[in-house]
Amino acid sequence: MRLNVSRSDALNSDSPDSWCVFDDARKRRSLAELEGRVNAVGFWDDPQAAQTTMKRLADLRADLERVDTVRRLLADATESLDVFGDEPGLEEEVDGLIARADNALDQLETAASFDQPYDDHGAIVTIHAGAGGTDAADWVAILGRMYLRWAERVGLSTSLVEESPGDEAGLKSLTFFVRGTHAYGWLESERGVHRLVRISPFDAAHRRHTSFASVDLVPEIAEEEDGVEIRPEDIRVETFKAGGAGGQYVNKTESAIRIVHIPTNTIVASQQERSQMQNREVAMRILRARLTALAVAERERELANLRGERRANEWGSQIRSYVLNPYTLVKDHRTNVETSNVDGVLDGVGLEPFLRGYLQQRRSLQLGLEVVS
Repeated sequence: MRLNVSRSDALNSDSPDSWCVFDDARKRRSLAELEGRVNAVGFWDDPQAAQTTMKRLADLRADLERVDTVRRLLADATESLDVFGDEPGLEEEVDGLIARADNALDQLETAASFDQPYDDHGAIVTIHAGAGGTDAADWVAILGRMYLRWAERVGLSTSLVEESPGDEAGLKSLTFFVRGTHAYGWLESERGVHRLVRISPFDAAHRRHTSFASVDLVPEIAEEEDGVEIRPEDIRVETFKAGGAGGQYVNKTESAIRIVHIPTNTIVASQQERSQMQNREVAMRILRARLTALAVAERERELANLRGERRANEWGSQIRSYVLNPYTLVKDHRTNVETSNVDGVLDGVGLEPFLRGYLQQRRSLQLGLEVVS
């Protein structure tokens, strides 16, 4: 009998070493630890921390269920061969089991890419208009729509935090949460400057314009894990009226909150919640995340200086171009992933190849560094 040979055949379900690439043993230890924490007395005394733990628990169970699925399918294929030998129709049945195992392996390989400290966290996404005037403000709105549609399509939840309208159209800035399995891990690739080339709908002469928008991304971090101390004297809290549609819908109370962290000049705002207290809570959550990200970046810079390394400063660099005229092309300048389906990408449907391309590149670089060291 001749069967289709696939990468599934290389995995022996009885050998733990075969599964080390998926960090199977560590994940099972983490699962046992989290289950012990959930069953401990007083676990729900801090609802926010408990919800964070429950999310991590659900993510781990999903990853390990994929591993168990591959093991089960390969075991079924092996058992079928051992028991039924060369019976008619068995080849197709076993090939089907191996094909399903290969599909589950695809999901496992993607999950294995999420091995950075904050990959399993939610993401706080902020988009700012750059050079390009009204076109840049419109570009912020287009990018925001792209990410929100992508998140909805893959089953991640989103929550709008703040938006600042442009002078004529679009948005000067936009901030929103993305929550769900590996939300930050998926979107971490999007940090940087995005360039748009098109015939401007705001130019009466129909000339081609280039505009820019920067995407800033930080992980959503629970208070108990950030290690950041925010002293009351280090922040300035300002209130303002949240934007509205005008007329009977205009917000007449100053429920929106802006917080300035004086030592770092970090400014965050929230205006979508109904009460001032709720907006303050959201703004503080974002501030903690950004200060944690600043601390991590500072540590990386210090290590680079100690090692004598020279690293390119990627903030402000152009990571991806979206060209609508004179031809259609979206190209990532880091991974060289590209497509002519610009509309699909901007609708969020064609974005995933760019996200996966970055994850694969990041994984390859990490494995290469491990080999060198």
